[in-house]
Amino acid sequence: MKKSLNVFGSILVASSLVLAACGGSSGSSDVLPDETTVVTEAPNLVVVNPLTGLPNTDSTTLTRPALVVKIDNHPSARPQMGINQADIIFEENVEKLTRLAAVFQSEGSDPVGPIRSGRLQDIDLLGSLNKPLFVWSGGNALVTAAVKKSDLFDLSYTVANKAGGFRRDNDRSAPHNLVAETTKLWTLSPVDSSAPSAQFSYRSASDAPAATAKPIAGVKVSMDGVKVQWDWNATTGEFLRIQDKTPVVDAADVQLAVPNVVVLEVEYTNSYSPTSKTLGSGKVYVFTNGTLIEGTWERTDRLMPFLLKDSSGLVIKLTPGQTFVEVARAEKTAVVPVGTNPDDVKFL
Repeated sequence: MKKSLNVFGSILVASSLVLAACGGSSGSSDVLPDETTVVTEAPNLVVVNPLTGLPNTDSTTLTRPALVVKIDNHPSARPQMGINQADIIFEENVEKLTRLAAVFQSEGSDPVGPIRSGRLQDIDLLGSLNKPLFVWSGGNALVTAAVKKSDLFDLSYTVANKAGGFRRDNDRSAPHNLVAETTKLWTLSPVDSSAPSAQFSYRSASDAPAATAKPIAGVKVSMDGVKVQWDWNATTGEFLRIQDKTPVVDAADVQLAVPNVVVLEVEYTNSYSPTSKTLGSGKVYVFTNGTLIEGTWERTDRLMPFLLKDSSGLVIKLTPGQTFVEVARAEKTAVVPVGTNPDDVKFL
């Protein structure tokens, strides 16, 4: 399971200075008064994974593209596979339920799923991941045509099939039983594919806590057909996910726990299959390090990440590690204050 980084100092190692004596005129502008020259070596930087900010432990993963898997969140699809290995997970409203867009880059999951269909909103939402591999079970004619026309690389069931490790899990019932393997799916990457850029800014050892950060105990978010709760665990430094009053665990019975929860308030179309509008701006709630930072999100280009700023106009920095993004409707976020029983806070 992916963990957050508690010792931020290990991300950047300070550059060293080497002093070497040299001859020359004391009046020369490039010589110090004591006639020594400062030689600055290149900074010794620890390479980090682009989607987590954590130090990379496997150099072979650095250049591989982002791989997005549309994971089912129907009750019959639980427990899901791969939710604790994804770098970023977006939760989207669909038809009276939610669906997960799990983004893998630093780690994979064999198997992963259950895999379901895509939506038009995925094209804008995932555009900043640099032509990601898009793993889905397929969609209606309109969605299928739109995905094929987009820069998402189509790895649907009908396209990847056995080469991507697609199969039916006999322990589950259709249509909630389609799974695949990220190891095989990555082998289908285009020859010109490359890694995504960072989607968030991260805190380092030298960063003071944001002045706008407020301690909290957790948050409740009303998604379509799903009541989502995140409880802060100070011991592990993570938020634990509870869904419809039940702890969310993966297929290995490990509870989903992340250091960052980002709630984007967006507008959805008023239609049977709602479509989120992730270009423009809106309110954002960022839960990290046991605190809440309120601010705004901005995004004018689908190829660019969300820009998160606090009420002072400063960029909001997350804790290195996994991030869960709730693509929520406006005014559906209920903060749980410190010292308050979450059961006493109502969903909005």
